[in-house]
Amino acid sequence: MNEAPTRQSLNARFSAFTVKLSLFYGAVFLLIGFHLPYFPVWLEWRGLSPAEIGIVLSAPLIVRVFATPVISFTADRLGDRRFVIVLLSWGTLFGYLLFTLVQGFWAVLGIAILTAVAWTSIMPVTEAVAMDGVRRDGHDYGRMRLWGSLTFIFASFGGGLALQMWGAPSALWLMIASAVCILATAYILPRPQGRGRLKEATSLPQLQVRKALAVARSPLFLLFLLATGLVQSTHAVYYAFGTINWQAQGISATVIGALWTTGVVAEILLFMVSGRAVRTFGAVNLISLAAAASVLRWAVTAFSPPLWLLFIVQVLHGLTFGAAHLGAVHFITDATPAESAGTAQGVYASFAIGIAMGGALLASGPLYAALGAAAYLAMAGGGVVALGAAVLLARLWHGENLVSTG
Repeated sequence: MNEAPTRQSLNARFSAFTVKLSLFYGAVFLLIGFHLPYFPVWLEWRGLSPAEIGIVLSAPLIVRVFATPVISFTADRLGDRRFVIVLLSWGTLFGYLLFTLVQGFWAVLGIAILTAVAWTSIMPVTEAVAMDGVRRDGHDYGRMRLWGSLTFIFASFGGGLALQMWGAPSALWLMIASAVCILATAYILPRPQGRGRLKEATSLPQLQVRKALAVARSPLFLLFLLATGLVQSTHAVYYAFGTINWQAQGISATVIGALWTTGVVAEILLFMVSGRAVRTFGAVNLISLAAAASVLRWAVTAFSPPLWLLFIVQVLHGLTFGAAHLGAVHFITDATPAESAGTAQGVYASFAIGIAMGGALLASGPLYAALGAAAYLAMAGGGVVALGAAVLLARLWHGENLVSTG
């Protein structure tokens, strides 16, 4: 007799969880969509030189290496990731507001570093919340995450229009408005359930420390970091010099915008069917597929293909980024204890986006200066190594948890 209400309650919980995470992802990537293309424009307007802009932009990558794993581990220890996300959201908003009060390179750099402590740690903790829902109730991660990709497209186009109308100063106010959206949606995130409650989580602190260290030192987890970090780092030349390289080939700004959008749309389409993709291929095979696609994508791009082929190659972004990210978050969910998932997400973000991508971005400048478009061949080479690591991981890992839960 109680079957119908139970099913209705479950469906409502599914819907509420999905909507809340979707809104938060949308807010986070609204800020990313304004920050990535237009924060450098604001920095230039504030009088920073190209070299100083490069330092300010690279600072968050360095901060991420050290701060993100610590904050993610703290969220796991507390057992209330939502509370930590709210605090990080407040820190992000205050950080962007402080930019309105400072000028000069050193002051801007100091605020950028302080803001990065909060801003770069939001996503790993959020991923742990989302994947806890996947693990516990079978939510579809991709259906939640795709809203972030959609708002990224909106922000990247809308920000350009705003700058045309109101000039470079508007870039910072767009980012501040996005930070307000992040804070508002952080408060509606699902509250922790069961063993995630603070009292129970803090009753076994030594056990959590042991598990967190065991995850970070696991040979298979290190192999996973190598594979995923290398796949993500193969985007370095594309992110830093993709637009510049296409401009040098005589491609118009409108077409370049369409090329970037094509990649993000392909990513969205993969996220729409992410549940089926994970069930069909498995987490590690998705990483292998991403690595193989990166070899093909960057090898073709290196030879400045005709425009029709370039659009086809851009579709591979759905694999080189999307499949790699899906494989990564699902591997962490399957291979690590639930109470250490945030720490594992933090270590993954620290290595893949901080160390691997940061190093690749530093190398991309000299590579592009010396080789031009042929610098993409180095990215293809990184994909080859990533593919080898992913194939080896697939042979050695059989779906077991990397840390005993006993």
